[in-house]
Amino acid sequence: MKTNTANRKALIALAIGGFGIGLTEFVIMGILPDVAKGLNISIPQAGHSIAAYALGVVVGAPLLTKVGGKLNSRTVLLLLMGWFTVFNTLSGFSDNYTTLLITRFLSGLPHGAFFGIGAVVAGKLVKAGKSAQAIAVMFSGLTIANVIGVPTGTYIGHHYDWSLSFFMVGIVGFMAILSVLFWMPKIEPDLPKARSNENKGLRNGELWALIALTTIGTGGFFAWYSYIAPLVTDIAGMGENMVSYAMILAGLGMVVGNFLGAKMAEWFVPLKAVAISLSFMVLLLIINAVVATNPQILLIMTFLMGLASFTVSTPIQMAIINTSRGNEMLGSSMNQSAFNMGNASGAYLAGLPIAYGYSVVYSGIVGAMLAGTGVAIAIGILVYRRQRANKYRKLAYNS
Repeated sequence: MKTNTANRKALIALAIGGFGIGLTEFVIMGILPDVAKGLNISIPQAGHSIAAYALGVVVGAPLLTKVGGKLNSRTVLLLLMGWFTVFNTLSGFSDNYTTLLITRFLSGLPHGAFFGIGAVVAGKLVKAGKSAQAIAVMFSGLTIANVIGVPTGTYIGHHYDWSLSFFMVGIVGFMAILSVLFWMPKIEPDLPKARSNENKGLRNGELWALIALTTIGTGGFFAWYSYIAPLVTDIAGMGENMVSYAMILAGLGMVVGNFLGAKMAEWFVPLKAVAISLSFMVLLLIINAVVATNPQILLIMTFLMGLASFTVSTPIQMAIINTSRGNEMLGSSMNQSAFNMGNASGAYLAGLPIAYGYSVVYSGIVGAMLAGTGVAIAIGILVYRRQRANKYRKLAYNS
């Protein structure tokens, strides 16, 4: 934190870690048929590895954040990326369904803590009022992974061997370790403040409502994205090679949406920005289910879905951090747990119609229902905030 250049390098280190996390989280969706074929299991069974990773995030985020919150930022981020690198590499050596589930679960443990702690650290690296942009820089690694890393990993996994995709994650993880080691400053934790506010933060009803919003609302995107490969090939009738191109389009949308979401968090109250983004997502999911048989329109919708999905990320992260003042790292990491509960529940619920013999386009209908529920929760919180503010104004006036 000695110079602005040092701060920018630290943000780049977080972005590289985000690139690795984005690569491992999303590449599995592009190589799902290849994993199923390689392990001699069904595509829905292969999809369980998505849920296993997400479950690891849910378990690891609060647990590792609580432990890591006692260490300086560089040390804890190094430990998290070391764990991430080891178990993602081991995922590539899986030779059966059970081993894959175990290694995917273990590789997911540091995900939420890295992003949760990283979001708070990013805010401390910049001037006041620039936190949203700093968080967006960290998340840019994840979005860029969807433009470059995920399509590349999908291509390699499809044309050579799916295990190579996870070895690729291990290489990126090692690069993240080096960047954190040399570029990340040591920011010491504020232990007395964190300890005195921890229980109070966890009793905050609005915080839990936001966690529910993230879980359910973002599940709408994952319901669609988890089955993008069969949507492109089976419904739109495009060749398997087009899956990589579709994921590039989704990734480009995510890059644009990520920075648009940061601006929306500055233009509006963060929660209002979330409600707008999720409403747009509902509309797109419904339209996509209708036009999915048209290859050209499906590719356009893929870009727009990627855009809509990441206009949510920074605003909801800001809303969580603002609501959990005094214990921001735990709140921020819990939001990452919520994202991945949305990942797991979205993939699972969207897979139910497919398991019962319905078309994969119904995954988008399930997604629209989830995102719509997220909108309802966001509106409910905003109404509650307004009523509470009016109540306080009346009390202040009467006194």
